[in-house]
Amino acid sequence: MPTMSKLVAGVFFGALAYFTAVAFHVAMPEGTQFGQFDLIAAAIGLICGWRVMGRAVGKGYKAAAGSGVKTSISFTAWVLLVTSVVLMIRKAFRQRYDSPLEAIVDVFALAMENFLRIVYPPVPEVLVYLFAGGVLGGLLTEWVKKQWD
Repeated sequence: MPTMSKLVAGVFFGALAYFTAVAFHVAMPEGTQFGQFDLIAAAIGLICGWRVMGRAVGKGYKAAAGSGVKTSISFTAWVLLVTSVVLMIRKAFRQRYDSPLEAIVDVFALAMENFLRIVYPPVPEVLVYLFAGGVLGGLLTEWVKKQWD
């Protein structure tokens, strides 16, 4: 059921995912074509905010802060997975794989490669957005729950 806290969580985490994706551009090699990456990240952030954070409200501010970080980790994992699948499909159309199994394994290799670009060497903006933004989003969602729901 739609609630004001779910709406706020969706919008906040959608925006957080967008700005995190823009900050991630620094970690990629020069000349990388991003296409719709930022908008895909925002859509996934909106969905995770609504579904993950929106369901976790009402348990107090401490739990909300943890749920906000969980939501940030959740949308990061989904963005890595979805964008890796898109890259794999593009490579498959260029006939870069010898078998379907090789393509499926490459999805996880691409996701891990991009994950490692975030954490080593660390991209401070991305990590700050994910953790501080997650805590802030959780607290904001909990506050909205107490005010309007």
